Order: sequence, then C-alpha cells, then structure tokens
Amino acid sequence: MPRIGLLFPGQGAQKVGMGKELTSRSVSARELYDSASVILGYDLLELSIVGPDEKLSATEYSQPALFVHSMAALASLAELHRDVLDSVVAVAGLSLGEYSALAAAKAISFQDGVRLVQARGQNMQRAADLEPSGMASVIGLSREDVLALCDRARLPDEVLQPANILCPGNIAISGHLASLKAAESMAESMGARLFQRLNVAGAFHTKLMEPASDGLLAALKQAAFTESRLPVFSNVDAKPHSSPLDFTNLLAKQITSPVEWEASLRNMIEFGVEQFYEVGCGRVLAGTLKRIDRSIPCECIGD
Repeated sequence: MPRIGLLFPGQGAQKVGMGKELTSRSVSARELYDSASVILGYDLLELSIVGPDEKLSATEYSQPALFVHSMAALASLAELHRDVLDSVVAVAGLSLGEYSALAAAKAISFQDGVRLVQARGQNMQRAADLEPSGMASVIGLSREDVLALCDRARLPDEVLQPANILCPGNIAISGHLASLKAAESMAESMGARLFQRLNVAGAFHTKLMEPASDGLLAALKQAAFTESRLPVFSNVDAKPHSSPLDFTNLLAKQITSPVEWEASLRNMIEFGVEQFYEVGCGRVLAGTLKRIDRSIPCECIGD
C-alpha cells in the first residue's frame, strides 16, 4: 500500500442530503449521528438529509454537520477498506476540517469533537453577526496579486485579506462586505478569471473573528486532548503537530489566521504521502491537490 494522507473538508462543503447514503450502508455511521444528536440537542441526521438548506448552511449547524459527516465517512472507510487506514501516515483538514483530522488522529474523542465544533460554530456565528462581512473566492491571481487586490479595495478602517490560500490561482479573501464589493468590481481588471462570494456567515480567518476567540478557547481548555497517533498538519503554520498543548493553541489561533492549505499539502507530500483520500462532502480538496501536484492520486469518500 502507498503511504496515505487523509484530508477533511471545511465549511461550504455542506449540502442537503449529506449522510443519507452513508447511514444507509453503515451501522457505525448511523451510530455516530445518533450520538452527536444527543450531544447537540437536535436530530442532526434529519437536518443533514432534509434541510432546509438555509438552516444547514448556518454556521452553528453546518460545522457539526460536516464534522459528523466526515467521521461517518471515515467509519465507512474503516469498514470497507481497513488496509487504507492502516497505511495512513498524516492527516489535515481545511479550517473546520482540522477538527475532523484531530479526531481521526485520536487527538480528541468524537464526543469532544462534536462539542468543540458546536462551540466553534456558535461563537463564530455570534462574531459574524456583529458586522456585515463575508468571504469570496478569487480565481486566476497569484498570492501577490490577491494581496494587491485587497490593498486596493480595502476601505478605510475595514478588513480585507487573504483567508484561505488553497492552491495556485485559487485563494479566498475575507473581510467587510463593503470592501469585498469593492474588490469584486476591481478583480477582473486585475486579471482574475472569477470572483465568487462564498456561502459563509462572515469574515472567517481574520481579526473580525476575535470576539469568538474567548468562547472557543474556553471550550478548547475543557476538551481532553491527547498525543495524536498521527501527525496533524496545522492550518496556521502548515507543519505537523502531535502535542495536546500545540492543538489547543493552534486551534484558538486558527479562526483569526489565514489557512495555509497549499503549504500543508506540499509539506505532506514532502513528508512522504503518496496518495490522498478526501473524507467527507465534496471534491474541493481533491481539486486543490490537482493544482499542486497532478501526479498524486486522491480518492473521495462520502455521499
């Protein structure tokens, strides 16, 4: 078997219907949804399968939904292809997906993971409600050009910055809505092929999320982190970590820091990963890998 890396998607990957196929074919997946629903206080599987989309896409609901879906997909993978999991050498997750990666690496329990993503989603939603803000995907510009776009479009006393550095030519920016609107009007003239608003509540991975930090940090300190069984490549510095103290500090910093996803994938490949599996909703992460190294295969596991 090749050396395997697991990748877990973040917010924005959610869709109505998620979990239906997984829970129909895997008893373990269904049990995870049942366990999560008890912790959350609502029927997560019903929300995931039936929606409505507006509720499922709300930050406080989409984050638990995506975490549990990824864990259900991982359980299904374990049932069908135990040899794949035995060959995993590293894990990473995009933003919210980092919590899924930590659970996969046994750095946190599934139950603590559910509690943490619920607290994360609730605190980030409250922070987003304080000021009109959001995110957008900018396609076709280098990191330097995206920085220049943000500098040109940013209005006085507002925030606008790169937030998710996904892969060459694909960077998400985050900030106040007025500055995002200004960037949208300038993007094409600066060479961007596409400027697309993202379906998220606010300016994630910027200082506008600072009001969420205290509540999240309190939840992180209550969680029982342990030494991970696998290196977890952090969004904050793109480096592998296994220490419980590192996880607490990095996750607290993550919500206000840009996501170094491209660097994480490059470092995982340098670490020796020969094949990836995207575990959860969608194929976005497999797409970013293709833009970085087309020779590395990536299979997608989920609905």
